[in-house]
Amino acid sequence: MEHTPKLALPYILAAQAQKHVTHNEALRRLDQIIHLSLRTLTPASTATSSPEEGDAYLVATNADGVWTDHPGDIATYHEGD
Repeated sequence: MEHTPKLALPYILAAQAQKHVTHNEALRRLDQIIHLSLRTLTPASTATSSPEEGDAYLVATNADGVWTDHPGDIATYHEGD
């Protein structure tokens, strides 16, 4: 098992190189989900062109672009992703 069952946080595996990458990914996921705050309660159908760090959006069922296959998911913006 490489991830926790509920939050899919990555485990640090034995002999894993660059452990800080795995650990930082887990911290990023926790930061995004533990204190979740949506920019708007209205589902968004397209990704904004200029999101701010930490922004989160509820993806609409008719979403397009990078959100096409993620209806009902929460999209978050962190460090350019």
